[in-house]
Amino acid sequence: MIGQRDTVNGAHFGFTDRWGGVSAVPYEELNLGGAVGDDPAAVTANRDLAAKSLGVDPARVVWMNQVHGADVAVVDGPWGDGPVPRVDAIVTAERGLALAVLTADCVPVLLADPAVGVVAAAHAGRPGLVAGVVPAAVRAMTELGADPARITARTGPAVCGRCYEVPEDMRAEVAAVEPAAYAETSWGTPAVDVSAGVHAQLERLGVRDRAQSPVCTLESKDHFSYRRDRTTGRLAGYVWLD
Repeated sequence: MIGQRDTVNGAHFGFTDRWGGVSAVPYEELNLGGAVGDDPAAVTANRDLAAKSLGVDPARVVWMNQVHGADVAVVDGPWGDGPVPRVDAIVTAERGLALAVLTADCVPVLLADPAVGVVAAAHAGRPGLVAGVVPAAVRAMTELGADPARITARTGPAVCGRCYEVPEDMRAEVAAVEPAAYAETSWGTPAVDVSAGVHAQLERLGVRDRAQSPVCTLESKDHFSYRRDRTTGRLAGYVWLD
């Protein structure tokens, strides 16, 4: 259920795999995405299971309506009955409030500055990498008092550069913005390495404490992959502070 978990100075990071939930094929089992065609009751049950396995109150988890952009929302609680904003990063200074990001090949980015009590979650696919969603999230954190030199960054399971094949012109467009994302597949065709691009951006921003998941979602049957399966579930990354 929780494939990877880490705690640093009271900041908690967790990334799910696909197992331990109640969703049926093709979303089996722990689909956490509410907009992929799965039974809404199953998604709700899965979100409850995942949160409780982390020791988090499911009612204190903030989700996003992700659109592959670079907009950021600063939050102090769940959205309630109102609409969920179309953003790809959320930031909070509220301790005990968990921020969640959904992925199925894109890079889930979790950030925390425990010293001032600020955390962020960002959804960085290829378009978000180019748009600058990660720098936007870090800027929003600094506006709340965070220092990039104190930020701990964790990126979760994502499609790797050896598997993310793209047309040559697309690779060139991405590499023009972030050269570190330039890649080649294991079979010798143009590719993009979004995780490498994200970590390069974080390094330039002064974020030194970084760790990257070794899991490639396309290669791992324990994780959802949109590129592999098309109709599939979504993984989640969670970050919160004590």
